[in-house]
Amino acid sequence: MSVVVGLDQPLSLASLRAIYESPARIDITPATASRIDAGAAAIAKIVESGATVYGVNTGFGLLATTPIPRHELEELQRNLVLSHACGVGPLLADNIVRLVMVLKLASLSRGASGVRRDTVEMLVRLLELEIYPCVPGKGSVGASGDLAPLAHLSAMLLGIGEARVKGQIVPAVEALSRAGLQPLKLGPKEGLALVNGTQVSTALALAGLFETGKVFAAALAAGAMSTDAFKGSDTPFDPRIHALRGQPGEIDVAAVLRDLMRGSEIRESHRLPESDTKVQDPYSFRCQPQVMGACLDIIRAAARTLEIEASGVTDNPLVLDDGEVVSGGNFHAEPVAFAADQIALALCEIGNISERRTAILVDPKMSGLPAFLVRESGLNSGFMIAQVTAAALVAENRMLAHPASVDTIPTSANQEDHVSMATHGARRLLDMAENARTAVAIELLAATQGLEFHRPLKTSPVLEEVAHEVRALVRRYERDRYFAPDIAAISDYVRRGDVQRLVSGLTPFN
Repeated sequence: MSVVVGLDQPLSLASLRAIYESPARIDITPATASRIDAGAAAIAKIVESGATVYGVNTGFGLLATTPIPRHELEELQRNLVLSHACGVGPLLADNIVRLVMVLKLASLSRGASGVRRDTVEMLVRLLELEIYPCVPGKGSVGASGDLAPLAHLSAMLLGIGEARVKGQIVPAVEALSRAGLQPLKLGPKEGLALVNGTQVSTALALAGLFETGKVFAAALAAGAMSTDAFKGSDTPFDPRIHALRGQPGEIDVAAVLRDLMRGSEIRESHRLPESDTKVQDPYSFRCQPQVMGACLDIIRAAARTLEIEASGVTDNPLVLDDGEVVSGGNFHAEPVAFAADQIALALCEIGNISERRTAILVDPKMSGLPAFLVRESGLNSGFMIAQVTAAALVAENRMLAHPASVDTIPTSANQEDHVSMATHGARRLLDMAENARTAVAIELLAATQGLEFHRPLKTSPVLEEVAHEVRALVRRYERDRYFAPDIAAISDYVRRGDVQRLVSGLTPFN
């Protein structure tokens, strides 16, 4: 079922997540149409007057001082799109391209880009029919916008390149024909408005944000389960501790951990001092509110940035309300690059602390549980190499977490001499989320196994439900077996957001 999206108000994170997960249909209201028409009329007036305006009747970048005669303006815009379609690498997934298209429509609908309503309605029609341009994922430095990938999206409107229709790749002309559309003839400035903007970087960063939310929630559940399996203490989650520091994410995470562990028979069995031999738990258990809370704070900050960017106008030049056309630099994706780097740091730490808890659970000297969480260890290796896999994944994430935003390289003959690198900074987030998700999945498996060594005592009702869902997918480890499918099953369980549904009361977007 399609999500209906209006463009008269800024896009919310909830609506953006729905677009990421489901097909979308755009509602062009009379107010939206009026804004678009006013911007297009301003550009038409400039062309009619013969005034020289960058991007309307001049060359681009270093060639901005080259005037273009009126009879060549369509060719100018077409040439811009074709010359900029230099993307390489694997194609972006359909749900990413769908987000890109909606973000581009949100920008164009503000009326500051000067495109005609027919151009906007063509994108709307393609979205409605789930026809998505084939867009290579590599080739953008995040300023002047996402030129190469957006040029591939734009070329498809011209009947050039390819599109995916219900998962099948077909020539662009055939895709347009299926939609009952003719290839677009670009009006003045339209090619520039289409290829200029931060929509690809923003869509990739939003995708990373949404996947991070699922991993974050699962890591909270896994951390609480590991704490109980380890017979750790919930005293470090005492609200008075966190109120004294005052960090909001820390306070919220501690509250969720208390809720997750409330009613645990295992915890009650060693609450009295005489029944608890541990003086203090290791940091990966004790400092969960501090570490995960800090992650939550930067995830929330990144979410705010991306929500604003999603509805922003990021092409250049821009048509102001009085019809004046001004040149600026909204195409520079530095805010998106910073947001992507923040999400990358959070994913890195979520995976790091999860893997450390798994390592402690499999160590009998630390956990008091059977070695590698299996009976007859020696004959059986149990979770020995599952923990190694988690270690490998989080090590890879540490490498990937290097900030993209600190890098720059001059382009376009030094006219575009400082760039954001937001696009690949955002694109890596899906790989990082997969790595962190798998590390957390391994912890969920280990914690579930660890809890079962304490039977007949039970953990809390919420965590029992998580453990029950894990066991519905993966049976208990009595002896060694082929392990990889079990990890894949629980990783997919996290990816579907099933754990996020159970961990109520907190998401990174509250």
